[in-house]
Amino acid sequence: MTTKTDNLTTIASRVLAPLGLEVLDVQLQNPGRHPTLLVRIDRLDEQPVGVEDLEAASRAFGAELDALDPIKEEYRLELESPGSKRPLIRARHFERMLGLLARVRGEGHAFTAPIKAVDGEQVTFDVLGQDVTLTAGQFQGNLAEFPPEHR
Repeated sequence: MTTKTDNLTTIASRVLAPLGLEVLDVQLQNPGRHPTLLVRIDRLDEQPVGVEDLEAASRAFGAELDALDPIKEEYRLELESPGSKRPLIRARHFERMLGLLARVRGEGHAFTAPIKAVDGEQVTFDVLGQDVTLTAGQFQGNLAEFPPEHR
């Protein structure tokens, strides 16, 4: 079953990829009241997201939303860089953050632990001295600590 958020993610990805941007997360917050469409983006070249990136993404995605009108009521569009709670979705996201703490939920697990290794799509965490290996994309992961420098 495709949800409204899935559809918005597909639209955002299609529009923003040519700008060198990756869509990490799309949330429709407060639906029915004062909706806010929140889109977290990252650069495909893994450089820090700048104000110029956010402005270009907002213009391009906003224009596409105006043309397609997938949200019938009035809403606010917000784009942001991933920040300290960065969603970790693909194996390369975990690889970039090796050694840092990640918050993991899904596949029968709920823990916060350092990212120990990445091998293909397999991500290994050090959970209280025990290795726990999960498949990227099959669980929800977020960065639980902010790195001292951009990664």
